[in-house]
Amino acid sequence: MSKNIIKRKKAVAIKYEQQKSIAPVVQAKGTGLIAENILEEAKKHNIPVQEDQALLEILMELELNETIPEELYEVVAEVLAYVYKLHKEENKNVKNTT
Repeated sequence: MSKNIIKRKKAVAIKYEQQKSIAPVVQAKGTGLIAENILEEAKKHNIPVQEDQALLEILMELELNETIPEELYEVVAEVLAYVYKLHKEENKNVKNTT
């Protein structure tokens, strides 16, 4: 007899404000319906979503408003650079169509 394991969706939102914090902080996190809501809010506000299961699992261990640990700076910097690049390209495309 085999068991069907249903994986619940997980999501973590991080926020980085250079003026307020030395590193990004966990803004929201959750599983199931909460994760769906986080992803829906990201979509609604055109916030890119990066899928990285290993990073997600580590970030899920942090508390809300907790600064990410120093050992994650490099990987989170790569994610943020990717997001900023997408945002910049999106703004450029908007300007070119107006």
